[in-house]
Amino acid sequence: MSDTLKFVFNEDKLPDLEEPYLICGLPGSGYVGKLAVEHIIQEVNAKLLADIYSPSFPPQVMIRSNGTAELMKNTIYYKKNDGKPDMLLLTGDGQPLTPEAEYTLGTEILELADKFHTKTVFTLAAYITGVFVDKPKVYTTATDEDLLKEFQSKGMIVMDGGSIIGMNGLIVGLAKSKGMRGICLLGETSGYVVDAKASQAILEALLDQINVKIDMKNLEKRAKDTEALIQTIEQQMQKRSMAEQQQTKPSSKDVGYIS
Repeated sequence: MSDTLKFVFNEDKLPDLEEPYLICGLPGSGYVGKLAVEHIIQEVNAKLLADIYSPSFPPQVMIRSNGTAELMKNTIYYKKNDGKPDMLLLTGDGQPLTPEAEYTLGTEILELADKFHTKTVFTLAAYITGVFVDKPKVYTTATDEDLLKEFQSKGMIVMDGGSIIGMNGLIVGLAKSKGMRGICLLGETSGYVVDAKASQAILEALLDQINVKIDMKNLEKRAKDTEALIQTIEQQMQKRSMAEQQQTKPSSKDVGYIS
C-alpha cells in the first residue's frame, strides 16, 4: 500500500469472494453515484471490508449521525451472493484534492479488487445538463465496445465525446490498464440539487446489467422528494421571471411619441 494511504481492514483476513463486481459511487455533482451505491449497501446488508484514510482528502472532519466527528475517508463494503454475482462497493466522504493522489487511490483500490480476481468495474456518476428533467436519461461509456452496443440496445446513450473528471472517471481508465473492463453509467441531472431521480435511473440500469434485484422503495421515496424540490425551484424561478418582467415593463407615463 502507498505511504500516503491507510487501509484499515475490518477483518483479519479477506473474505472469500468469487470475481466480484467493483461498483463505485463517490461524491460528485448531485451525489448521483454516491446515493446509488449507498442504497445498494443498505438494501443488501453489505459488510464493511475496509476504511481508507489519506492526507489527500479535504482537511476537515465529518459529523456523523450519532454526533461524533471523524476524519474523511473512503469505504469499501462487500456482499457475498450465493448463486448471484458477488460485489465490492466503494463509496466515501470525498475525493482526493490532487491528481497525483487520485491516481494513487484509484490504483490501490483496483489492486485490492484484483486480489479477488475482479473482472468488471462500474462507476456511477452524473451527466450534468443544467436543466431539470422529468425522466433522467442514462449515459454510458466503457472500455469494451461490445458492452456499449449492449447498453445502447437497452436505451442508454453512448457518449461520443467529452470527458469524465475525478475518480468516477479515472477508475474506468485505470481498470483497463489492469486488464479489467471499465464501465461508467451517468445519470442525467441539472447539477443543482441532490438528485435521487438520477441515482434511481443509473441504479436500475446497473442492476439490470448485473442481474441483481434489490428493493427500490427507499430510493424511490427520495426520488419523489427530489421531484418535489425541483417543482418548488421551478415555481420560484417562474415567479422571479414574472416579477422581473413586470419591473422592466414601461408604464403608460413613460410612453412618448416623437415625429
